[in-house]
Amino acid sequence: MQLRSALLAATVLATPVVASAQPVTGLYVGLGVGPNFTQQTNINGLSLGNAVFNNAFLNTNGNVKGSAGIASVLSVGWGFGNGLRAEVEGNFRSNDNGGFSNGNGLNFGVGGGSTEQKYGAMVNLLYDFNGLSPWIVPYIGAGVGYVGINEKWKAYNLNSLTVGAGLLNPAAQTFSSGNIRVGGHSTEGSFAYQAIVGAAFPLPQIIPGLALTTEYRFFGSSANRTYTGALAAVSTTGNVFGAPASARFGASYNHSILIGLRYNFGVAPPPPPPAPAPVPAQAPARSYLVFFDWDKATLTDRARQIIREAADNSTKVQYTRIEVNGYTDTSGTPQYNMGLSIRRAKAVQAELVKDGVPPQAIAIQGFGETHLLVPTGPGVREPQNRRVEIIIR
Repeated sequence: MQLRSALLAATVLATPVVASAQPVTGLYVGLGVGPNFTQQTNINGLSLGNAVFNNAFLNTNGNVKGSAGIASVLSVGWGFGNGLRAEVEGNFRSNDNGGFSNGNGLNFGVGGGSTEQKYGAMVNLLYDFNGLSPWIVPYIGAGVGYVGINEKWKAYNLNSLTVGAGLLNPAAQTFSSGNIRVGGHSTEGSFAYQAIVGAAFPLPQIIPGLALTTEYRFFGSSANRTYTGALAAVSTTGNVFGAPASARFGASYNHSILIGLRYNFGVAPPPPPPAPAPVPAQAPARSYLVFFDWDKATLTDRARQIIREAADNSTKVQYTRIEVNGYTDTSGTPQYNMGLSIRRAKAVQAELVKDGVPPQAIAIQGFGETHLLVPTGPGVREPQNRRVEIIIR
């Protein structure tokens, strides 16, 4: 098993690295969605109507617990082809945060909390680490922008306490647990910032320019967002009181894990593999005919001239072999004619060697009275059939 694993590892290491993923160039769009986790948020000022309650609960502090929710991002950007990208982004986050806690003189808990929705617009600058791998492109980025945060907050089941007389509260009143409620629903804007760490997985085999993305985003907004609301309370004597209220929320911190797709417009599909090189056509064979007198294997002056031409031309082409085939007419017996055709072929071979053709390049063969150039009957003296053919291949 260890040997098999070692061989597999060696094979992977020996495999040549394919071309790197194509850098993002020009216009692109991206979309991501995933879980969003909020941290605990500080309530650094829960203020109630002091004219009614004679400064009771004024500037009471506490916290809103964090929770899990959902985040989504839509971006449009431009890649510069060198790893740098700039984009604008719209984002949305929604969380149902837990109850209030740690109040000074208050115990916010059962049923309390905050339903929070964030709508943001950001400008991001990112950098892709191209060339590290053909299958994955890591990237980092940062952004700044503006976010509107809608808070639907509430707190009740407060500790019982007695409030002294005030301007609109002529007599001291006692409020028991469960009879004091405060909450509000409004939207406030805030400066926002984020850090991005992610990776893209190019999918050119599906669509050129398409990539699967996965990323972590830390998203924060500034503190001191003040939300207005109202307080309602019923005293132990049955009197009902109402007053304006406000809550000042601290900085908000979010952690998002997003899975998405990114599409780079204008990416051309990869070029097809090169066509196989055409096989060069074989040069046509060149042939020469040498004719003989009847019943002769001696060369005439014209025959030597043709053989010399064939020898000279063999030096101007790249040949694989030179065939020398002898033939006769039908005037003799088949056995005699076979021997005569071989003698004629040997005479031509000797002349070719004399003219400079290597003997090992020459193949001779006699065909007798077969393969007639001019068809005749038996016993016919036909000059065209008394020949040797030189073929340069």
